[in-house]
Amino acid sequence: MESKHCLKTAAKNIRYANTGYGPQLSVIDIGLTDKVAVIEPDSAFWALVEKDSINELFSGSFVKNLQEHIKSFQKEMEYLRFGLKPSAVYFNPTERCNLNCTYCYLPEDMRREGTTMTNEELCDALDRLHLYFKDIMPEGERPQIIFHGSEPMLAKKPMFAGIKKFNDKFHFGLQTNATLLDDDALSFLMDYHVGIGISLDGPSPEIADITRKNWQNSGAFNKVVEVLDKLVNYPAFNVITTVTTANVHTLPEMVDFYHEHQVNVVMFNPVRCTQKGGMELKPENDLIWEHFSKALDRTWELFKKTNHKLVIANFANVLAGITGPTGRRLMCDISPCGGGRCFFAVSANGDVFPCSEFIGFAEFKGGNLFRDDLHSILKAKPIEDITNRKVENIFPCNMCAIRHFCGAPCPAEVKMLSGDLDTPSPYCEFYEEQVRYAFKVIAHKREDAYLWDGWKDETEITYNYAL
Repeated sequence: MESKHCLKTAAKNIRYANTGYGPQLSVIDIGLTDKVAVIEPDSAFWALVEKDSINELFSGSFVKNLQEHIKSFQKEMEYLRFGLKPSAVYFNPTERCNLNCTYCYLPEDMRREGTTMTNEELCDALDRLHLYFKDIMPEGERPQIIFHGSEPMLAKKPMFAGIKKFNDKFHFGLQTNATLLDDDALSFLMDYHVGIGISLDGPSPEIADITRKNWQNSGAFNKVVEVLDKLVNYPAFNVITTVTTANVHTLPEMVDFYHEHQVNVVMFNPVRCTQKGGMELKPENDLIWEHFSKALDRTWELFKKTNHKLVIANFANVLAGITGPTGRRLMCDISPCGGGRCFFAVSANGDVFPCSEFIGFAEFKGGNLFRDDLHSILKAKPIEDITNRKVENIFPCNMCAIRHFCGAPCPAEVKMLSGDLDTPSPYCEFYEEQVRYAFKVIAHKREDAYLWDGWKDETEITYNYAL
């Protein structure tokens, strides 16, 4: 009887506690003396609040007002996470590569001796993809085909034939190491408005060539910079820098380098740990954040000084995912990630995977484009294992306030590291710090310096509340 009395008394004393029917709000420190972020995790709703207004926020009309709108926010997130259909393909026309980058996510034997599509095979694949997308996309919209690696320029003839034949049916992109891009190839790609991404890992050959080198152990820094300078005024151009222990300390210097070369968009992508080489080159999270944050600071300093904007696209995507969840352009930092639901990957022999990171791991093959129905392939268990992966099933991500600004990526990476899809990202703390930094950018009203031009035209204010 005594214990029941204690329980009854305790319940009476907490009668104003949140019973689960109202918004579950979390307060996070964003490193400012005067402001904090308040987040409703399920809907990714947030507010920046003066620290001395916290009591007023929770005791006033804000919670009641938010409760009236929360279902529409949750519906928007539900659609973003589960309602989208594929609209892009990462297409590997060859398994082979002329480089042997230390951290490559594809197995070495594949890159040395793998297969390459013929003209007929590549055009057959594109025709099958066209018929699939014709079924699921609104009339008049074109899906994206991104020719990806290994090194797609080793399949130049079939790839260019496919671009020429299907140019009115797809938007094409090319991700390349740039070493095989001569003037004729560049002219062809630009004439057909193909998006071009190249890779460069340092501001000097001494850094860049440590990890990106050919089978004879020679780097290609000078050739890549030559191509970079020819493409800087091409609107559909970007550069990827893979961040490793070899170059992490140069990130602020890389910002200066890209500014000097008038580059507009770069990605500072932390190395994926899907192969041994990547695992061995992963920087510690505090180290990568130390230099990544300095690089972000430097972009702001140079923007103020020169008015030239360098968008660090992977951070911009985190920032965009906060300012307007559906405005993000990359679908890695949300769960389920985009693999298998917003895009998928096709290998050089027609095998279909959730994304390129899984090519080389046969257990994640959903089927073969040349033999199986694509609708059925994307419903196969290896694909659905990825499309069903969500932070609600991952501990401690399921209790995290920023779970829909992060998404615990990348499933390929966490699977290879832990053997289990439902584990947190090895870059967890790094993502957390990016979110804090993004809120500081918003608090200082500096979004324009970090986001792509025209981002405001892609967003719409759906809720505004003033204390």
